[in-house]
Amino acid sequence: MQFWVYLLRCADGSYYAGHTDNIEQRLGEHQAGLGADWTARRRPVHLVWCEVLPSRDEAFAFERRLKGWTRVKKEALIARDWERVRLLAQSSEKLARPERSAQRAVEGRIAAVEDERPSTSLRSAQDERLGGSGDFA
Repeated sequence: MQFWVYLLRCADGSYYAGHTDNIEQRLGEHQAGLGADWTARRRPVHLVWCEVLPSRDEAFAFERRLKGWTRVKKEALIARDWERVRLLAQSSEKLARPERSAQRAVEGRIAAVEDERPSTSLRSAQDERLGGSGDFA
């Protein structure tokens, strides 16, 4: 059995990603306003891209990925501009990395500061050894 992942362009210019095992039937449902609230409110819709995949799981996974893509990246896919799709994928990865790097840097600094501070038990041991109360004058 074949499964399709597809992109529709709606009357308002937005895109809708979906998957199905019967592309003709599903397109008819979209045109009739059945099944998907998004397309029902934005008719007519036009099929602008589709691809056959061997399993429903793969089609569903690709649909979910498409829903996270930018408009520009979807338009590169529609145009079958694979180089641009690749470049846009790389640029989105680079945009995502600084956040993680910054977070790790902050976490690293916090960990380094905590490592520099003596633990409470170490301070207590030092106080006892010095005969102090822990108060420094």
